[in-house]
Amino acid sequence: MLAVGSTAPDFSATLDDGTPFKLSEFRGKQNVVLYFYPKDFTPGCTKEACSFRDSYGEIAAYDAIIFGVSGDDTSSHARFRETHRLPFPLIPDPDKAIIKLYEAKGTFGLMTARATYVIDKMGVIRAAIRHDFRVGEHVPEVLAALEAFQPKAAAAAPEPPR
Repeated sequence: MLAVGSTAPDFSATLDDGTPFKLSEFRGKQNVVLYFYPKDFTPGCTKEACSFRDSYGEIAAYDAIIFGVSGDDTSSHARFRETHRLPFPLIPDPDKAIIKLYEAKGTFGLMTARATYVIDKMGVIRAAIRHDFRVGEHVPEVLAALEAFQPKAAAAAPEPPR
Protein backbone atom coordinates (compact mmCIF):
# COMPACT_ATOMS: atom_id res chain seq x y z
CA MET A 1 0.00 0.00 0.00
CA LEU A 2 1.06 3.57 -0.52
CA ALA A 3 2.28 5.40 2.57
CA VAL A 4 0.10 7.71 4.62
CA GLY A 5 1.46 11.23 4.20
CA SER A 6 2.58 10.68 0.61
CA THR A 7 1.05 12.43 -2.38
CA ALA A 8 -1.62 10.38 -4.11
CA PRO A 9 -0.45 9.48 -7.62
CA ASP A 10 -2.43 11.28 -10.29
CA PHE A 11 -4.17 9.28 -13.00
CA SER A 12 -6.72 9.73 -15.75
CA ALA A 13 -9.51 7.30 -16.51
CA THR A 14 -13.03 7.08 -17.88
CA LEU A 15 -15.84 6.57 -15.39
CA ASP A 16 -18.52 3.90 -15.82
CA ASP A 17 -20.85 6.47 -17.41
CA GLY A 18 -18.22 7.55 -19.97
CA THR A 19 -17.23 10.77 -18.17
CA PRO A 20 -13.51 11.60 -18.24
CA PHE A 21 -11.84 11.56 -14.82
CA LYS A 22 -8.55 12.99 -13.57
CA LEU A 23 -7.76 12.69 -9.87
CA SER A 24 -5.83 15.97 -9.76
CA GLU A 25 -8.99 17.88 -10.75
CA PHE A 26 -10.22 17.39 -7.17
CA ARG A 27 -7.18 19.04 -5.60
CA GLY A 28 -8.18 22.11 -3.68
CA LYS A 29 -11.85 21.20 -4.12
CA GLN A 30 -12.87 17.94 -2.42
CA ASN A 31 -11.51 15.08 -0.37
CA VAL A 32 -11.51 11.78 -2.22
CA VAL A 33 -12.27 8.28 -0.99
CA LEU A 34 -10.76 5.90 -3.52
CA TYR A 35 -11.62 2.29 -2.83
CA PHE A 36 -10.40 -0.78 -4.69
CA TYR A 37 -12.28 -4.06 -4.79
CA PRO A 38 -11.88 -7.40 -6.57
CA LYS A 39 -15.03 -7.93 -8.65
CA ASP A 40 -18.52 -6.63 -9.37
CA PHE A 41 -21.46 -8.75 -8.17
CA THR A 42 -19.48 -10.94 -5.75
CA PRO A 43 -20.89 -11.16 -2.20
CA GLY A 44 -18.09 -9.30 -0.40
CA CYS A 45 -17.75 -6.60 -3.04
CA THR A 46 -21.50 -6.06 -3.15
CA LYS A 47 -21.61 -5.75 0.64
CA GLU A 48 -18.75 -3.23 0.57
CA ALA A 49 -20.28 -1.15 -2.23
CA CYS A 50 -23.63 -1.08 -0.44
CA SER A 51 -21.88 -0.05 2.77
CA PHE A 52 -20.36 2.94 0.96
CA ARG A 53 -23.78 3.62 -0.60
CA ASP A 54 -25.53 3.54 2.75
CA SER A 55 -22.92 5.90 4.26
CA TYR A 56 -22.77 8.17 1.22
CA GLY A 57 -24.42 11.15 2.94
CA GLU A 58 -22.26 10.83 6.02
CA ILE A 59 -19.06 10.68 3.94
CA ALA A 60 -20.22 13.57 1.74
CA ALA A 61 -20.75 15.65 4.89
CA TYR A 62 -16.94 15.74 5.15
CA ASP A 63 -16.76 17.29 1.68
CA ALA A 64 -15.63 13.96 0.27
CA ILE A 65 -16.52 12.13 -2.92
CA ILE A 66 -16.29 8.35 -3.39
CA PHE A 67 -14.89 6.43 -6.36
CA GLY A 68 -14.72 2.64 -6.63
CA VAL A 69 -12.08 0.91 -8.77
CA SER A 70 -11.84 -2.68 -9.99
CA GLY A 71 -10.58 -4.55 -13.01
CA ASP A 72 -14.09 -5.00 -14.35
CA ASP A 73 -15.07 -3.32 -17.61
CA THR A 74 -17.39 -0.36 -18.16
CA SER A 75 -20.51 -2.41 -18.90
CA SER A 76 -20.09 -4.54 -15.78
CA HIS A 77 -19.59 -1.42 -13.66
CA ALA A 78 -22.65 0.26 -15.16
CA ARG A 79 -24.82 -2.80 -14.40
CA PHE A 80 -23.35 -3.12 -10.88
CA ARG A 81 -23.91 0.55 -10.15
CA GLU A 82 -27.48 0.48 -11.46
CA THR A 83 -28.43 -2.81 -9.78
CA HIS A 84 -27.26 -1.62 -6.36
CA ARG A 85 -28.22 2.03 -6.86
CA LEU A 86 -24.74 3.29 -6.10
CA PRO A 87 -24.69 7.11 -5.94
CA PHE A 88 -20.99 7.31 -6.75
CA PRO A 89 -19.01 6.52 -9.91
CA LEU A 90 -17.00 3.39 -10.58
CA ILE A 91 -13.72 3.38 -12.48
CA PRO A 92 -13.04 0.46 -14.81
CA ASP A 93 -9.41 -0.65 -14.77
CA PRO A 94 -9.28 -3.76 -16.98
CA ASP A 95 -5.53 -3.41 -17.61
CA LYS A 96 -5.01 -2.92 -13.84
CA ALA A 97 -2.80 0.14 -14.34
CA ILE A 98 -4.49 2.12 -11.54
CA ILE A 99 -4.54 -0.95 -9.29
CA LYS A 100 -0.78 -1.32 -9.82
CA LEU A 101 -0.17 2.42 -9.35
CA TYR A 102 -1.96 2.31 -5.97
CA GLU A 103 -0.32 -0.97 -4.91
CA ALA A 104 -3.73 -2.60 -4.62
CA LYS A 105 -2.78 -6.01 -5.98
CA GLY A 106 -4.12 -8.87 -3.93
CA THR A 107 -2.32 -11.88 -2.55
CA PHE A 108 -0.01 -13.41 -5.13
CA GLY A 109 -1.15 -10.68 -7.55
CA LEU A 110 -4.15 -12.78 -8.56
CA MET A 111 -6.92 -10.39 -7.57
CA THR A 112 -7.39 -6.79 -6.60
CA ALA A 113 -6.93 -6.11 -2.91
CA ARG A 114 -9.77 -4.64 -0.89
CA ALA A 115 -7.96 -1.36 -0.21
CA THR A 116 -9.22 2.16 0.47
CA TYR A 117 -7.38 5.47 0.40
CA VAL A 118 -8.64 8.68 1.98
CA ILE A 119 -7.06 11.58 0.08
CA ASP A 120 -7.34 15.15 1.34
CA LYS A 121 -8.00 18.24 -0.75
CA MET A 122 -4.29 18.82 -1.20
CA GLY A 123 -3.80 15.35 -2.68
CA VAL A 124 -2.16 13.84 0.42
CA ILE A 125 -3.04 10.30 1.49
CA ARG A 126 -4.48 10.62 5.02
CA ALA A 127 -5.46 6.95 5.45
CA ALA A 128 -4.54 3.70 3.73
CA ILE A 129 -6.90 0.89 4.72
CA ARG A 130 -6.72 -2.76 3.73
CA HIS A 131 -9.08 -5.46 4.92
CA ASP A 132 -9.37 -8.22 2.35
CA PHE A 133 -11.91 -10.21 4.36
CA ARG A 134 -13.35 -7.81 6.94
CA VAL A 135 -15.51 -5.96 4.43
CA GLY A 136 -17.40 -3.93 7.01
CA GLU A 137 -14.28 -2.24 8.41
CA HIS A 138 -13.65 0.18 5.55
CA VAL A 139 -16.45 2.70 6.06
CA PRO A 140 -15.93 3.20 9.83
CA GLU A 141 -12.20 3.71 9.25
CA VAL A 142 -12.88 6.13 6.38
CA LEU A 143 -15.20 8.16 8.61
CA ALA A 144 -12.64 8.19 11.43
CA ALA A 145 -9.94 9.39 9.03
CA LEU A 146 -12.14 12.13 7.62
CA GLU A 147 -13.15 13.24 11.12
CA ALA A 148 -9.48 13.54 12.06
CA PHE A 149 -8.72 16.24 9.48
CA GLN A 150 -11.95 17.58 7.98
CA PRO A 151 -14.83 19.09 9.95
CA LYS A 152 -18.30 18.12 8.87
CA ALA A 153 -20.12 20.61 6.69
CA ALA A 154 -22.72 22.75 8.50
CA ALA A 155 -25.63 21.37 6.49
CA ALA A 156 -26.14 17.63 6.26
CA ALA A 157 -25.36 16.16 2.87
CA PRO A 158 -28.28 14.67 0.96
CA GLU A 159 -28.88 10.95 1.27
CA PRO A 160 -28.63 8.92 -1.93
CA PRO A 161 -31.85 7.73 -3.59
CA ARG A 162 -33.02 4.31 -2.42
